[in-house]
Amino acid sequence: MAQIGTQLGRVVERKRAEDQLIHDAFHDPLTGLPNRALFADRLARAVARSHRHRGLVFAALFIDLDRFKLVNDSLGHLAGDTLIIQVAARLGACPREDDTLARMGGDEFTILLDSIADVNDAVRIAERLMRALEQPFLIEGEQLYVSASIGIAASSLGYESAEEILRHADLAMYRAKTLGKGRYEIYDHTMHERAVSRLALETSLRRALQKGEFVLHYQPIVTLESEEIVGVEALVRWRKSESELVYPIDFIEVAEDTGMILFLGMWVLREACTTMARWHKEFPRTPALTVSVNVSARQFAQHDFVQQVAKVLSDTGIRPETVRLEITESVTMVDSERTVAVLTQLRERGVRISIDDFGTGYSSLGYLHRFPLDILKIDRSFVSQLDRGEEGLQMVQTIMSLARNLGIEVVAEGTESPSHVAHLKSMGCDVGQGYFFSKPLESADLSALLEGGD
Repeated sequence: MAQIGTQLGRVVERKRAEDQLIHDAFHDPLTGLPNRALFADRLARAVARSHRHRGLVFAALFIDLDRFKLVNDSLGHLAGDTLIIQVAARLGACPREDDTLARMGGDEFTILLDSIADVNDAVRIAERLMRALEQPFLIEGEQLYVSASIGIAASSLGYESAEEILRHADLAMYRAKTLGKGRYEIYDHTMHERAVSRLALETSLRRALQKGEFVLHYQPIVTLESEEIVGVEALVRWRKSESELVYPIDFIEVAEDTGMILFLGMWVLREACTTMARWHKEFPRTPALTVSVNVSARQFAQHDFVQQVAKVLSDTGIRPETVRLEITESVTMVDSERTVAVLTQLRERGVRISIDDFGTGYSSLGYLHRFPLDILKIDRSFVSQLDRGEEGLQMVQTIMSLARNLGIEVVAEGTESPSHVAHLKSMGCDVGQGYFFSKPLESADLSALLEGGD
């Protein structure tokens, strides 16, 4: 009997091990959710059922976290894994009992809505998912805000395979990212054409980097009282041909998504510093002209970003105090402790720090004092409201008061009319930038403007 019991125990143990192997083969080890293989199997079954029962409608949702790579780059992969686990828990509470939530890998999730009345049911689930992510996540003592871009593909369009419907949900997700992130999009047939165009743009952009087709234009930054040029902002342009100039709004997002922004951003900094060092010699002033250069979140997240900046300063011979690096509010929302450390190191090297487009993230007003900043640039969307009533005036006035209390210089972007100048001067703003003074100019044209002003 004992021998029979032992053999039975071995059989049970072997069966348990086999069951565990099968489970592991079809589930994500980090979150415990179904993995890509299990999701693909269930999606294929749904497609097959829809062929047998023409009235059956189902949908696939493709979910991608926005700016997740920035979390990994700044806080590390362990923090990224913790965030994924917490996100999975929140997402898991949203679908219905018979639906399938899976992790495809990285920061990508999918949901199979197995039986729905129409695409509006899928939309309601997508909205529920986005609401679930609204509250901050606590990671290593830091509050992180995470949004997601969601693509929806419904079987009502007619699909022959699981791969096709999943690919279309993926395309819809990328469309959501293109339109601003933190939203959902429903697949339609025009998205395929846009995807082909985006791939062509990515290819052209890589070729442009290799061939050196990018140029810098410089927009003057002036005193509101005397309209004296005290600095410039370097703005990148893509010269595709003698007659075609492409602006950042048409290519920066692709550069960000593909990582090409790392090379392009450092080229912009080096080119701008080289040009400004030359202008300092040609047009000596006291104080010297400053140059403002935008820094992307992906650049800032690089572990050796400070060292890269220091090398450019050394190589170009520019005076560090004349360089202003412009970061956006989104940079400060990811890892405030690291942000403070990096900004402090840059300031110790003499570089001045500017926060760009300020006011678009109004919630950050309360903790602005935590960061070592020198300049605050009021976003053009608020300056444009100065002529339109008390609300616009009040917002700019609030920002001005905060900056004064913190001892931070203010630059008003988008200054485009005499009334803008008058309002800003009455609030105590001394410096502006915008088309009222000058559009961005090629370096030769700005040289002529500086020569005429001396």
